Amino acid sequence: MTINVGDRVPAGTFKIMTKEGPANLSSDALFADKTVVVFSVPGAFTPTCDARHLPGFLEHADAFAAKGVDTIACLAVNDVFVMNAWAKASQVNDKLTMLADGNGDFTKALGLGLDASGFGMGQRGQRFAFVAKNGVVTQLHIEAAGQFKVSAADYVLGQL
Repeated sequence: MTINVGDRVPAGTFKIMTKEGPANLSSDALFADKTVVVFSVPGAFTPTCDARHLPGFLEHADAFAAKGVDTIACLAVNDVFVMNAWAKASQVNDKLTMLADGNGDFTKALGLGLDASGFGMGQRGQRFAFVAKNGVVTQLHIEAAGQFKVSAADYVLGQL
């Protein structure tokens, strides 16, 4: 079952990279008492994700903050080391939180998994974005297959 507007974000644990190395971040800690924008990409370093999706959120990070967003998080079914390498290569610094959902458990709990085995990528997450306030989804933007419109930073920003 796919998550909907008005639903509570499911419980889960992400891997994030810290100065001390990989660490766990619970969904409770990420979403509690905050407005969070999460955008999901099928894979780090993949063409649209790397050239347009991530850069758009980096470019508009200050505008999201000005509209009351506390955290922008990039979610992918990749391991924490790949997400960290992508963050470094893209000069993310502290503008975004890079969430590694290595086994896809959180993505599955959202009901937004993607079978990309036909592309040699295994199980991944769909391209989507959502806004959550204090752990409750207030906006949900799921892309049609092969599209990049409603989860783009400028679109999500315009909906706030």
